[in-house]
This record gives sequence, structure tokens and C-alpha cells, in this order.
Amino acid sequence: MSRWPAIPTHIFVQCGVGSFASALLSYCVELWGEQRPIFAVVEPAVCACYYQAMREYDGRPKTIKSYPPTLMAGLSCGEPSSLAWPLLRDYADAFVACEDQITQRGMRILGNSLAGDDRVISGESGAVTLGLLAGVSECPEYQSVKTALQLNSASKVLLISTEGDTDPVSYRQIVWGEI
Repeated sequence: MSRWPAIPTHIFVQCGVGSFASALLSYCVELWGEQRPIFAVVEPAVCACYYQAMREYDGRPKTIKSYPPTLMAGLSCGEPSSLAWPLLRDYADAFVACEDQITQRGMRILGNSLAGDDRVISGESGAVTLGLLAGVSECPEYQSVKTALQLNSASKVLLISTEGDTDPVSYRQIVWGEI
């Protein structure tokens, strides 16, 4: 990232226990300091332990012990890492909880590319950030989220997909409607 011609304005990163998110954020803090991009932590709504902890902020992490299944199995944790918690609590700019339909939208966009773009095969946990970006960019009902994240037409958002189609049958059903 240090060799990029421009710093992204935003980084959206998916989060389970927080190891990947905190490692990336730590690097951004070290590399760019106060000039770092707006950093959004994105979790499945049913087990969004970071989102809940920040919403009910008392300085302590929250554990979600019992919750229904989510398509984002790789992020289905409900308990923050004790090492990741302080860094994400103190340095992340936003925490977003997403329903499964958000990640399904991200999978469909990546799996059905526009002319000239490469198709990306991304599983449920990897596509949630693009689904979020598409939702806040295109849907009027998410205008408050777009405003809170300071997204506009000049934004340069970094997204990282962390998985392929770990369940090929489910992937085809979600992306192409196959049964």
C-alpha cells in the first residue's frame, strides 16, 4: 500500500474475531498515522460483537453467545479477540452490522462483472464489504450511513475479499439463482 499513487479515502474490512481487521488497521495507523483512510469494520448483523460494543459503549468488549446462523460463516464468531479489541475500539472510525442480503448483493456484483472487468469469485464472508458499498452508494434508505461514512463521488474505497466460493452449490444459488 505504501507504493500506491494515492491513499484510499476509505477501507471497509470484514470482521469476525477481529484479527484481520486489527492487523490491517494497525498497518494503516503505522503507515499513514492521522492521514489514514476512514476505516469501517463490517460484521454480520446476527453476531456483530464489535458493533454492539461500540453502540453500548462502556469501554468493554461484548460477547454474543447465541444467535441464528448467517451466510457469512467465516465471520460468525460473536466474540472479539482480546488482542484486536483495544486497537479496533480506539482507532476504527465506524462499525457496521450487515444482514445476509448485503453480502449476497456483493457476491452477485463480483460474480457478474461488467464488460471489461474481470469476474471475481468471492464467498459470503469476502463479499460483504462490496455489498455494503453498493448499498450505501445506490439505495436512498442508506443515505444516513453514506453521510456518516463521508462517502461521495471522489471516494476511493479499498475492499479486500478474503475467500472464494467455499460452498460452490450455495455460491451458484446466490449468484445465478441456480437450484
